[in-house]
This record gives sequence, C-alpha cells and structure tokens, in this order.
Amino acid sequence: MLRWIDRGLALISWLGVVLVLVLLFAGPSLVGAKKSGNYGYGSSSAPAYLGGGTASGGSSTVAGKAVFITAGCSSCHTLKGAGATGTVGPNLDQLRPTAAAVRSIVRSGSGAMPSFAGKLSSAQIAAVAQYVSSVAGR
Repeated sequence: MLRWIDRGLALISWLGVVLVLVLLFAGPSLVGAKKSGNYGYGSSSAPAYLGGGTASGGSSTVAGKAVFITAGCSSCHTLKGAGATGTVGPNLDQLRPTAAAVRSIVRSGSGAMPSFAGKLSSAQIAAVAQYVSSVAGR
C-alpha cells in the first residue's frame, strides 16, 4: 500500500516540476510580457524605470520618479510626490520649478548642488525635470 502512495506522490512531484518549468518558459508570454534586451542608461529602448524612452507621456512620471530616487535627489530635496524629506537643498514643493529650470540646474549645477551631466543621460535629466515640475507643490 505504501508503495502505491509513494509512486503516486512521485508522479505528482514530477508533474509539479513540469508545470513550474512550463510556467517559467511560457509564463511571460502568457501574461503579455515583452522580450527585453541589454539596457544601459540613456538607451532609447530602456524601460521607463531606468530612465530610457521619451520624457513625455505617462511613463515619464515613472521614469522621472525613479531617476529622482536613484540619483540621490531625495537625500537633499523635499518633494512630497517622491516621499522625499531632505533639508539640504531647496524644498521643491515650495519652489515649484519649471521643467526647463530643473533641466538647467541638474545639467550644470547651482550653488552647493553639483552637476549631474556626467552621471545622468539627457533622457534621464529630461524625465526627472518633467517629473519634478509636474508633481512639485501638488
């Protein structure tokens, strides 16, 4: 009797392994995931959370917020939309800068703020500028 239970459990285990393998390989296509490539910052095909793509549209908010957080902006600036409470730099919610002003300052630096031109791509700078100008003070 135990031999039959053991064989039954072995069969169930193998079916589970096969199911997991099928889901690993076929699962992404079943849920509509797209194939991805080797992304680098600034790549025009990079996903929004890496700061790639254009700086317009709904994905720019996601991209801009990701750049704001990963570039360290939140350690110096307060911006409610990003959950940032830094006190070293200006409070962006109070300042409410335009996208052009943010782009210029991020590229060239200002006062104690260093330039991020060598650290961020043009697409990332545009995305963070659009993000900051669209959520500051809201």
